[in-house]
Amino acid sequence: MEPFSMQATHAQRRSVVLPAALLALIAPAAVLFSSRTNGLQTAVKATTHTARMPGAGTAALNRLSLVESSRRRCASSAPMRVRAEKETTQTESMGMSRRGLFQNTAALGVAGAAASALSLTNPRGARAEKISQWDKIPMPVSDTTVFFDMSFLDDKTGYVVGSQGTFLTTKDSGLSWKPVDLDKVVGDEDINYRWESISFKGNEGWAVGKPAIMVHSTDGGATWDRVPFSSKLPGDFLSVAALDDGGAEIITSAGAIYRTSNAGKNWKAQVLETIDATLNRVSSSGVAGASYYSGSINSVVRDDKGQYIGVNARGNFYLTWKPGSDAWMPHNRKTIRRIVTMGVLGDDLANTMWMTTRAGGVSFVKDDANLDEPEIEFYETNINSGGYGILDVTKRENGDLWCVGGGGKIFLSRNNGKSWIVDNSGDDQPANFYKVKFYGDQGFILGSGGVFMRFNP
Repeated sequence: MEPFSMQATHAQRRSVVLPAALLALIAPAAVLFSSRTNGLQTAVKATTHTARMPGAGTAALNRLSLVESSRRRCASSAPMRVRAEKETTQTESMGMSRRGLFQNTAALGVAGAAASALSLTNPRGARAEKISQWDKIPMPVSDTTVFFDMSFLDDKTGYVVGSQGTFLTTKDSGLSWKPVDLDKVVGDEDINYRWESISFKGNEGWAVGKPAIMVHSTDGGATWDRVPFSSKLPGDFLSVAALDDGGAEIITSAGAIYRTSNAGKNWKAQVLETIDATLNRVSSSGVAGASYYSGSINSVVRDDKGQYIGVNARGNFYLTWKPGSDAWMPHNRKTIRRIVTMGVLGDDLANTMWMTTRAGGVSFVKDDANLDEPEIEFYETNINSGGYGILDVTKRENGDLWCVGGGGKIFLSRNNGKSWIVDNSGDDQPANFYKVKFYGDQGFILGSGGVFMRFNP
């Protein structure tokens, strides 16, 4: 690639084998489980023929509690909330014998025990404890807007960008937001730009989007100037990082990385070949899924050392790049599930890289990974997301890990991912959560449907 010049955790269910004696007790019973969502009644009824159990009266009464326990677990694990109303069990007639009552009660207890056993889930996943520490902030956008990125200059002033030309600013730590007027800068009033990335370092800020556009500010966002660039730029803008005074780095979907040190007047290529060219050259190297036709990335993150990690558009492998390298390094994914996204929790990919896979898988890199090897070892943590994909992971200064994903899912880990707690703040939000970010104690979640959440512990 030649330089160019620009002028101006899904849930795992445990298999349960029921003892033969228990199966024998269940067999005579015709058990009907009916569930209705949206606050309607959940009923569990059981009838029996002539089951005879010595001492069934005492045992059955003890088992009755299992029915309610099972019902509550089933309701809490369903995709939609179920408000269970109080159940009643009535005898078919006032004249039923004591033995008949015990027979029916025993069958009900056994059925409840079976349902309880079959509803077991992996205890290492998200715990039953639930918290709610995020508030939805009203935003001056439509309910079809998707937020993609944000950046703060200080603890008060920040910016958030997204689809449909969304470019907002706050002066009160994210409590309220208002649009930034870019009409004079953009000029193309008929184009709803999709702003992909924004980054500030001090008062100097950069933002990129598509159709291809770049803007630059040197006064904390009070004014913005459009930055021209070459029409030969390979790929679409994915991300921009503000560096030192007048410096910035951009990356495209083709894996092209360019850096400027003079406020965008000139840019120098950091990679000598695009991902397409790299994969075409090394497709026989043993990297699964690597071919000329899969040479684009749709997810990319830069660490504090200037190293990048990108996920192939089809999710079948990933790539890393280190400053000074001529090309990207492709890596096999060591999982049967495709990669959703990847990122970094600290300042170094080799020690803090993470990966999410389809159906809610979350993995973290083992220490001191060799980025020059085609395979890197990860260990997986079970988050029990109910099958929803996890789309972002971040780490607070206090060590807490936060994950967000599809269906408004939010999870917290206070022990470095060994176990997870459900945060139900997003349960009622019709949105997917794409990013979670913390600036000191201030946290924000960026979602679809115009949904924007603020941390409020």
